[in-house]
Amino acid sequence: MKAITFSQYGSPDVLKYEDVPTPTPKDDEVLIKVHASSVNAADWHLLRADPFLVRFMMGFTKPKINILGGDVAGTVEAIGRNVREFKVGDEVFGDVFDENLGGFAEYKCAREKYLVAKPKNLSFEEAAAVPLASVTAYYGLRDVAKVQPGQKVLVNGAAGGVGTFAVQIAKALGAEVTAVCSTRNLEQSRSLGADYVIDYTKENFTKSGKQYDAIFCVNGYYPISDFKRSLAPNGIYAMAGGGNRLLLDAMFLAPLHSMFSGRKMTMVASKPDKGRLSAVKELIESGKVRPVVEKTYPLSEVPDAIRYLETGHARGKVVIKVA
Repeated sequence: MKAITFSQYGSPDVLKYEDVPTPTPKDDEVLIKVHASSVNAADWHLLRADPFLVRFMMGFTKPKINILGGDVAGTVEAIGRNVREFKVGDEVFGDVFDENLGGFAEYKCAREKYLVAKPKNLSFEEAAAVPLASVTAYYGLRDVAKVQPGQKVLVNGAAGGVGTFAVQIAKALGAEVTAVCSTRNLEQSRSLGADYVIDYTKENFTKSGKQYDAIFCVNGYYPISDFKRSLAPNGIYAMAGGGNRLLLDAMFLAPLHSMFSGRKMTMVASKPDKGRLSAVKELIESGKVRPVVEKTYPLSEVPDAIRYLETGHARGKVVIKVA
């Protein structure tokens, strides 16, 4: 089968498009013929070993995992003898991050626990945009921020993969949603259901004096003290993505700020979860949530797709068309 591989850390230039053996499913696995995958920030962080802590998980001198891609959507090609939920020909999607990734390939083996039947109203390319980004947003808003109907929620970084899902999921949870993005993405945020939009190139929302019950931060940097100032009493700040500076603030300063006020400041570390993905699927099939796909690349052009995502200006998801 064809796959995008890498054997050393570095820029997208180290990625290779080559033939590798097609995997064989174990007793508890299905073999997926991958129709589409998508690129996430995790892919380029793992590729570059950035931050350096990645090396402690992936291998200190060289990567233990050689094929990136956490999101998959495709058809079941074969099943192990202990598989009960799926049969050959079923259309599935899921996040295989905990299955050593592998989505940037024509075939991928995964256990049933990471797969869900594909939404009937999505194409394979649209379905591949969903798993990691949507579950991160769903987990951060519903389980970490515990968003309730009528609450005021701000999504900082509302135009990217996770952000576009966050705006819609917060709205589906009954919140009043404010989206923070650049000028060119204001209309997109409105079309996704945002009640208010803020152009960060013209306005710093942390200085407006307005407070929110929950701030879901996906991108863009403000000091952690500024985010705290924008939280209502007992409000929750959840950081789900951003640069290294935002990550360090969330890791080391957020717990200190949480200790001395009623406001909670924390980092969202979402993992593949079949239950949450199934819940998002229901929202998609009901029409309350839809994936936003900006660009689609063929498998051979994964390096270009990652380069584009690294610019930080993607509008929604960047998808890889495999089959």
